[in-house]
Amino acid sequence: MSSRTALLFPGQGAQTVGMAAELCERSIVAREQFDAAAQILGYDLLKLCVNGPAEDLDSTAYSQPALYVSSLAALEQLRLDDPAVVDNCVVTAGLSLGEYTALAFAGAISFEDGLRVVAERGAAMQDAAEATPSGMVSVLGLEVPQIADLVDQARGEDTLEIANLLCPGNTVVSGGTTACERVAELADKAGAMRVVPLAVAGAFHTSLMQPAVDRLQAKLAGVTIGTPQIPVICNVDAGVHDDPEEIRSLLVKQVVSPVRWEDSMRRMIDDFGVDTVYEVGPGRVLRGLLKRINRKLPCESVPA
Repeated sequence: MSSRTALLFPGQGAQTVGMAAELCERSIVAREQFDAAAQILGYDLLKLCVNGPAEDLDSTAYSQPALYVSSLAALEQLRLDDPAVVDNCVVTAGLSLGEYTALAFAGAISFEDGLRVVAERGAAMQDAAEATPSGMVSVLGLEVPQIADLVDQARGEDTLEIANLLCPGNTVVSGGTTACERVAELADKAGAMRVVPLAVAGAFHTSLMQPAVDRLQAKLAGVTIGTPQIPVICNVDAGVHDDPEEIRSLLVKQVVSPVRWEDSMRRMIDDFGVDTVYEVGPGRVLRGLLKRINRKLPCESVPA
């Protein structure tokens, strides 16, 4: 009996200087992906990935295209190295930015159009982040209802919202800088195992990203989105959507909505009978999250 695989694609935060270097040294197909990206973007994305500097690669405007292309380059090499893994894929998902990678893999959007949208998304989110002092805080070891209460207590006159529901005991809160500081202090007092401010430009997946919505909507309106050939689990509602216009709308909504990653993984496990998962692209963040959701499900890394 053939295996039933799932492919997962990482989001922002997985980038590191040096990524894609080894892959592109040994893989013609990976280099071709980066060459195509350079033509579209107008700059040498591979050089940025390999050499940095880190402050440029970590900028939302650059990290999102970098992760999209690196992950799809790793995917193309996987097709050559172990085609059965890709052929047996029954469902795919990506964390935040990674949802675009998943949609490109599933044939819903072309590599080129996806990259153009991702580049605009990253630039628009960077601009929105710079408009308001804001950030994100990871709270480990508390239950979601408890964190929701702390968010209500800490919000005051600022924006403060739950942004990422990643796995049991790992929730990210996002909002204005002072509100993030207040909720971090309250979470610490409430017995959180750890409270970690994240090294990101701003309050992603909250209403503070609203200025990015119009730009993303306009860019998405100009590209063709088709019906995915493989089910893609959506970050916004952990659902699977076939209608291209619904997908387009949800991609816009995703920027200002919580990422429901734990629900997405449970949907993948419960509804698709997956027996092996592959994290395709830089880092091992998704592998770690999956272990907290289901320890028994094997997850392999396909690095970029």
